[in-house]
Amino acid sequence: MKIVTLWTDWVVFFVLAALCTYIWRVARTPHLAVTWRKAFLSAPGSAAATVLAMFVAIGVIDSLHYRPLLEAAPGKEAVYAPETLSLLDHLLAAQREGKERSYSAPLAYVAFEKEAVIVNGEPRREYQRLAHAGNHLQVPEQDWAGDISRRCLVGAVLGLLLAALVVAAYLLLVSRRQQIELGLAWQRLRRGEGRYPVRTVLATVAVLCLLWGVVAQLAGGYHVFGTDRVGNDLLYVVLKSLRTALVIGTMSTLVTMPIAVGLGIMAGYLRGWVDEVIQYLYTVINSIPYVLLIAATVLILMVFIENNGDLFPTSAQRTDARLFFLCVILGMTSWTDLCRLIRGEVIKLREAEYIQAAQAFGVSTWRILSVHLLPNVMHLILISLVINFSGLVLAEAVLSYVGIGVDPSMQSFGTLINTARLELSREPAVWWTLATAFVFMFSLVLSANLFSDAIRDAFDPRAIHK
Repeated sequence: MKIVTLWTDWVVFFVLAALCTYIWRVARTPHLAVTWRKAFLSAPGSAAATVLAMFVAIGVIDSLHYRPLLEAAPGKEAVYAPETLSLLDHLLAAQREGKERSYSAPLAYVAFEKEAVIVNGEPRREYQRLAHAGNHLQVPEQDWAGDISRRCLVGAVLGLLLAALVVAAYLLLVSRRQQIELGLAWQRLRRGEGRYPVRTVLATVAVLCLLWGVVAQLAGGYHVFGTDRVGNDLLYVVLKSLRTALVIGTMSTLVTMPIAVGLGIMAGYLRGWVDEVIQYLYTVINSIPYVLLIAATVLILMVFIENNGDLFPTSAQRTDARLFFLCVILGMTSWTDLCRLIRGEVIKLREAEYIQAAQAFGVSTWRILSVHLLPNVMHLILISLVINFSGLVLAEAVLSYVGIGVDPSMQSFGTLINTARLELSREPAVWWTLATAFVFMFSLVLSANLFSDAIRDAFDPRAIHK
């Protein structure tokens, strides 16, 4: 096995390292620790953070890439497969390798379309059995419903057992730290006593364990969400799409944030010619058609990738490079709204008494910008970035529709939705591709928005916390 680190993998690792560093700093800074504790006092915010943590974990697992070792003749040099896989590919090997010929409905054991076969010398059109779903059923018409019910029941029981282990571990930890009996710890948890909504978090964990337990059991014998046009298991495709959405949303906001925050604060506080130049800059950028600007840049980068094949020897590196540059382009073109918002807020804050007092005491401009103004616009930055995250995930779908998004061979929500557009127009309609993409995208965006609301309430200095 040969470890492979793609460009976007470095971005994921950098974000994780930066997050760990920030958590360490928050733990050592009392006022930041108090503010972040307020963010987790909200039950919806804590539940949303739990769901987001699950999505992030899937994205991180999918960012650990490698090239498998091929069998070589004795005495020959080791040869690695040209295909780049991830740890998630390894965990979902059955779904990745279990391709069908074409469409199949969720939990089906036969193909979605009839195929021509010869029966007793006569041509007929029949629904053929799937190669990797329901092939353990002896009499499918009689055994299918019972097998689905049994797998759902077993998955639910296993998921609840896992959730019970998590709850038991929490109760044991609380009883040891607070020197109380397990029964008393359970009573406090059941009544929801305590400062933080631990009961909500554990309930969310239990629901997730229940759902994934059922999905895991069903995936052992069926295609849970069906298959697409080329026979790929949609469970595998949609889980792979999560990393693409997280990378696009996170990396694009990383590019957007320093530009928008820096220029917005300087324009609002310094005013004069600095403000005029920055306003002129984002006005010009907003005047350029958004899609055409991205399309032109992406096409130039595609030509660069094609002409420099030695820099991208594998298909995974080429598709990853296109994703990387797409994130940079989206970030460079989506900072104007946040910059304008921060500028307007800073114009109001610069007249505040504490800013004027800092100026009277001779505090440097840099310290006023970083210490006095930045914390007071942080709530705007956080809520805008999370909303921008949702918009960037949806923007990828639009760009994929016009053919300038991610590479068509890369799994993404945009590719799924673009495919579903054609599938819904056929008769009978293939609805499960759009439904699967919608459910996972909706869960990701909703959890991000709920968590951003909790962060906004905690960081807004004008909010009243009861």
